[in-house]
This record gives sequence, C-alpha cells and structure tokens, in this order.
Amino acid sequence: MSFSYTLWFAFFGLIIGHLPGAITGAVVGFIFDNMRYSQRKNATPEAGGFVGPLFTLLGAVAKSDGRVSEQEIAIAERLMTRMNLDAELRKQAVVSFNLGKQPEFDVTQTITALRNWVGLRRDHAFPVLDVVIETVLAEGNPAPEKMSILRQLAFALRISDMELMALMAMKGYAWNAGGGQRSHGHGQGNGGGYVPPQRTTQGPDPYAVLGIDRGADDRAIKRAYRKLISEHHPDRLGDLPEDMRKRAESRASEINAAYDRIKEARGFK
Repeated sequence: MSFSYTLWFAFFGLIIGHLPGAITGAVVGFIFDNMRYSQRKNATPEAGGFVGPLFTLLGAVAKSDGRVSEQEIAIAERLMTRMNLDAELRKQAVVSFNLGKQPEFDVTQTITALRNWVGLRRDHAFPVLDVVIETVLAEGNPAPEKMSILRQLAFALRISDMELMALMAMKGYAWNAGGGQRSHGHGQGNGGGYVPPQRTTQGPDPYAVLGIDRGADDRAIKRAYRKLISEHHPDRLGDLPEDMRKRAESRASEINAAYDRIKEARGFK
C-alpha cells in the first residue's frame, strides 16, 4: 500500500501546526491512502484486456525451449475456444501468440502488462497463472526456461513460490522451488542442477495444495484453508470468461478435497 497521502498531509500539518499538526495530517492522509488502496484492490480489470498479453506470454513460454510443440499450439487453440473469443479477439490472440514465438522475445513488458491488468486482485492473478501453467506443463516435466518465465510472472503478480507450488500440486505435479537450484531475483538459476516439477502417481499432496508444512498445527491448517477457498472462489471473478471461472471451480474443488483428506487423517472437524 502506498503512503503518499500520509506523508504529504503529515508534512503540511507539520508546517502549519508543528508536531500536533503533523500527527493530525498523518491520520487524515492515512485514511485517504487506505481508501485509495481499497478501491484499487477491489477494482474489476477491463474485460478482455488480458487477451493480448496472455497469449503473447503463452507463445513465449512455448518457444522458450527452442521449439513450439503441437501440444502447445493445441492448448492455445483450445483456450481461444473455451474463452469464447469473438472473431476480433481470436485474431488478436493468434497474432499475440505468434509475436511471443519470435526469437529472443523479451517477456518483461508482457508480464508488466498482465500485472497492470490484474492490479491488486489476487483472485484474478490465479486464473492467469493457471492458464500459463497449462502451457508450461503441456509436454510433461517442463524445461527450465519455461519455469523461469512462470516464476517471473508469479513474482510480478505477487504470488509466492509456496503458492505457486500449491497451484502445481493442484495440477498433479510435485515441485520444490528451492530443490537443486539457486534463485536469482525472481527467476531461477541452475547452480545445483535444474530439477523440474514431477507428476505425482498418488494424487496431489494435500499439504502442498494448501501451501502449508506437514508440521503445521490444526489452527494453521484451518486458517490456510479459509484464505485459499476465499481467494479461489469463482464468484469473485466478475466478468472473466467462463473457462476461467471453471478453472476456479476446479481449484476450489481441489482445495476442499485436500482439506477433507487432512481433517480425516488428523481427526478434527
């Protein structure tokens, strides 16, 4: 949250009324800052404003390992259909995907555009990540270049590695963000050898889905569950495409199933 109003009001209050004035000004400024933050946090992103940058990023992810596979193209085409894009938006999506496929394409501006579209709406960040993860995992265990772009996006959208691991777990993949690799800023290095996400054979780890450690107490588990189910609830998505709402429903189902498994194992209600 920005405190620009707090600082400015405190400064002018100090000039006019010395220390008492500064305190009063800071309180008034903080109220304005808090109101502005709440408006930004609850603002609904522009409908369709994500299509261009999203498909550009999907193209970049697909090309990042040197080639675009048939699976990755098929995923992009299915996504256009599932999102029920009209002719104009579909054309934009195709052009954007091809743009992202260009050699040495820099994803920085595209990720910034997605971050600006999402704003402070974490509930809108997760559907975007969900779509990108689908392309990252299109060919199974992904190349490090794909995971690097995914982590850059997650960092920009204020999603932690732990939360990203939870999203991967919901897809049936186990991944340790720190396993066998050094992190450089928000990308990833290969200092210890890259270890890709691995498909699990026994279903999603319920603790990983909730983004908590196995040693967490019951209260922490309940708190993590309530936070997650609130952030992933499809009713909060406004006018996003139906495909993204269905993805949210799927994530909510995975979260509920994980919580039920933990409750049964631990014996609490």
